[in-house]
Amino acid sequence: MTDSKDLEAEIRPLKNDDRKAQENPGSPAPKERGLKPPPPPGLSRCRTAAFFLSLFAFLLAVFVVSFIVPCPDRPASGSTWTISYNAAVAYDFLATGDVNKDRIQDVLFLYKNANGSNGSLSCAEEGFSSPCTFVAAASGANGSILWERPVAQDGALVECAGPQPRGSEASPACILLGRPGPFIAVDLVTGETLWTHPSGFRGNVSILSPLLRVPDVDGDGAPDLLVLTREGKQVHGYIYSGSTGQLVGPPGSLGVDGTSGAVLHITRAGAPYVLLPCVSSLCGSSVKGLYEKATGRVSPLRVDPLWEGMLNATSHQLHLRSLDAVRYVMSVPGKVGEDLLLVTSEDCMLLDGQGLEPRWTLGAAQILRKPVLGHYKPDTLAVAIENGTDTDRQILLLDLSSGAVLWSQALRGLPGGPQPASLPTADHRSAFFFWGLHELAGANQTGPGTALHSLYLLHPTLPSVLLELANVSAHIITSRVVLLEPGRHAACVLLTGPAGPDAPGPVSVVKYKVQDLVPSGRVVHLAKGAPDSDQAVRNRLSRLRYRDAA
Repeated sequence: MTDSKDLEAEIRPLKNDDRKAQENPGSPAPKERGLKPPPPPGLSRCRTAAFFLSLFAFLLAVFVVSFIVPCPDRPASGSTWTISYNAAVAYDFLATGDVNKDRIQDVLFLYKNANGSNGSLSCAEEGFSSPCTFVAAASGANGSILWERPVAQDGALVECAGPQPRGSEASPACILLGRPGPFIAVDLVTGETLWTHPSGFRGNVSILSPLLRVPDVDGDGAPDLLVLTREGKQVHGYIYSGSTGQLVGPPGSLGVDGTSGAVLHITRAGAPYVLLPCVSSLCGSSVKGLYEKATGRVSPLRVDPLWEGMLNATSHQLHLRSLDAVRYVMSVPGKVGEDLLLVTSEDCMLLDGQGLEPRWTLGAAQILRKPVLGHYKPDTLAVAIENGTDTDRQILLLDLSSGAVLWSQALRGLPGGPQPASLPTADHRSAFFFWGLHELAGANQTGPGTALHSLYLLHPTLPSVLLELANVSAHIITSRVVLLEPGRHAACVLLTGPAGPDAPGPVSVVKYKVQDLVPSGRVVHLAKGAPDSDQAVRNRLSRLRYRDAA
């Protein structure tokens, strides 16, 4: 029979060990054997003091870095700035790029004058007679001139942030072609010449815009450049190396009588074609055929058998059904590859980018200017068009995939006014900007000299109101709504000047910060009984956040 003490020891082993320890105070408990003795009290206090000293030093370093050592200053971007020239001429060109590497997009523009803005540059320094055409880069933050230089005698085709060889660490460039003048590449950051070559044009030619970037045809690893010219009743193509600017072979004829407004279209077979409006249709040529005809060498580029069958071998016109004279042609994103948006003299239509079958047609249309893409519904492309005449103009926003009208509004305009613009917002829609004729309530316009251009803002979440942001009395050459700071700073940049190149006058480049225009903007209600007050509309639009188009 188990002894009662042993039973208690099995039930309460710890109590039993304590009892043994009391009976044998001179010997350690079994579980304590082999363990190190606790550290002396003095050493423990030293460790504690070292811990708190380290913690104090860490907190002191955080305080110094956070509150005493100044952080690098973020460039302050002003709400408005203006650059002015006297007795000058402005050209229809505005571009942006981070020239001074301050994370704020800067503004590039062209103007014709006798001297640069600081008076130290002259046309004669670059071999031009006075006045000549300058290209200038202005700080997007404060409008200060970063660099400027003479580049051509009169006018120019310009393509900024141009092609660079793959893997190259060279700065982006602005490619310029004067009328007349050399073909020149200017470093976007410094304004220095990267290369310059004679254009190689023959005789008296008309240069057709725009300057096109095409896939690499000469095998040097960089996209190349295509300039179209009209010589008599024929359009010729000049191909230049994108890395050196040298002419790649003699010019090749497209065999058509076309106009400005060409685009580069990539078919679903990966074949690049140049398309341009011609007399009574849409004309085109493969880049491969144009290069091989000019040089006699084989190009690695592709041709599309389907497109070759649709192109007339003699006239180079595309076989399209019931097509009137084409005014504008645009390559637009489609469900599979690129589609084509055409504006003719009587309608606007979307064509399948491969078979050229109409997807939808807006008939009885008289489109004033080239359409603009944006997003009325989240992540769904829409196209903004101006239908009618300046004095009887209707703004239409159409669903790009179906042609359905999403929004429409009558908005009078001034002859030659700027085209609409759009800027993506954080909710995956777009803010749309329209220029219209400002009319004060109860006041009559006394004549064109007193007419004001008004800039209006529309966001699809508030379709029943427009916000009038600014009024401009000067003649607007061109305007752009751009994101100067990612996610923060949407701006409207205006280039104003004389209406014609033969009468020099005041020229100005003006930047407005959109967010600073909203609080004082005039709310225009398009429908009666709008639920939001004017201040509520301003508050909602002031909270808009913009994002990069990419």
